[in-house]
Amino acid sequence: MMKTTEAFKQIMNEQTEIALATSVDEMPNVRIVNFIYDEAKKCLFFSTFKGNDKIIEFQKNSNVSFTTIPTDNTNHVRVHYAKVKKSDLTVYDVAEQWIKKIPSYEENIRQVGPMLELYEIHFSKVIVILGMNSKETLELYC
Repeated sequence: MMKTTEAFKQIMNEQTEIALATSVDEMPNVRIVNFIYDEAKKCLFFSTFKGNDKIIEFQKNSNVSFTTIPTDNTNHVRVHYAKVKKSDLTVYDVAEQWIKKIPSYEENIRQVGPMLELYEIHFSKVIVILGMNSKETLELYC
């Protein structure tokens, strides 16, 4: 289990994108977004432009699921049951975390920061997939 916990943390720190799935009126939708994971808050942050279509979807149905998108191997994290909500924080509040993880994001924040809203995804159970033969579920405790 410790190996899985450490792998979860590594994946969430190293992978930069998730495929975020929503569903409204039985119409599924998926999109790729950059993210940061805040281990202390036990939530994932992503930003989107104010007025974006996905915001309307979140308001209609806050249930989401996601998978991280691996880049150099098949290790990834999947979450089936999560809730999305607009954050009380701004992209500026988490800018240091963003830039540490994705240095090019500094330019995004500088150019379009005022047009971005920050969202949080909260979840308590993750599936950690390591290669072809390892799939474990972790419970995250606040």
